[in-house]
Amino acid sequence: MFCPIYIQGTIVPNPSCDPVIDAQMIGGALQGFECDKDVLIDILTQRSNAQRIMIAEAYGNLYGADLLGVLKDNLDGHFKEVITGLMYPPPSYDAHDLWHAMKGPGTDENCLIDILALRSSTEIFQIKEAYVLQYNNNLDQDIYSETSGHFRDALMNLVQGVREEGYADPALAAQDAMVLWEACQRRTGEHKNMLQMILCNKSHQQLWLVFQEFQNISGQDIAAAISECFDGYFQQLLLAIVSAVRDKPAYFAYRLYNAIHDFGFHNKTIIRILVSRSEIDLMNIRQKYKETYGKSLFHDIKHFASGHYEKALLAICAGDTQDY
Repeated sequence: MFCPIYIQGTIVPNPSCDPVIDAQMIGGALQGFECDKDVLIDILTQRSNAQRIMIAEAYGNLYGADLLGVLKDNLDGHFKEVITGLMYPPPSYDAHDLWHAMKGPGTDENCLIDILALRSSTEIFQIKEAYVLQYNNNLDQDIYSETSGHFRDALMNLVQGVREEGYADPALAAQDAMVLWEACQRRTGEHKNMLQMILCNKSHQQLWLVFQEFQNISGQDIAAAISECFDGYFQQLLLAIVSAVRDKPAYFAYRLYNAIHDFGFHNKTIIRILVSRSEIDLMNIRQKYKETYGKSLFHDIKHFASGHYEKALLAICAGDTQDY
């Protein structure tokens, strides 16, 4: 049975938030030769995104300047990426990361997967709108030009935002499972297309049933079959979709662990996940991280990061005393 888990973020609306007072304090912190980074952390990591947007509006009224632009001008390094990331509305932040994943040197395929495979159809549409507004470019066209092969085909399918939502048909589950099994057996281009069409278009509720039927038909778990039959970023994208259906917090815990340990602290991945999941399920991600890897996320960040960058990440992570 498909059972959504209770999800919880680490950042919630602050009942004592006064946008005007916060804007004045931030204005004071940004004055002078050295900005007071502790004030920025204390305010911006302890307010919800909606509250931060109100603070930015109050700042504009008080100082006649765009707060995001001022922060970009006054901060640097990874600390700047964290603080400015907090100031974007969620769709705009995803659009920002997608743009930089494709327009920097090379393409950050894992960023494309983290965002496009884990967002709902509604969220995809909001991201596409934000992308056009911010960069005057079409997300579909950029993905098409910056990726290739079946990986591109699957991304192009996802970015159409046509995944069914909240719909499940048990009668079709066995049929879809047979298609997946045949695709894993034959691995032709046509079968890969059929496989990605199911994984990219069916609702998560339907896929939950399909994966159970796949196990019944093949005697193999769908994730194991995908790992065995496909490779590269196409494989990673398909596995991310499976994870999105089964356990999103576990997926992001896995991505964080790899970013911290396997890539020598891949800062962009860590920042993106902590900022984008902070009001959604970061508490669940923290729990999965500790259950799976033994050490807490708070502990590992503290061990690998430093300075105000570390302090900002830990404030978003919101570790408990036992996490030190």
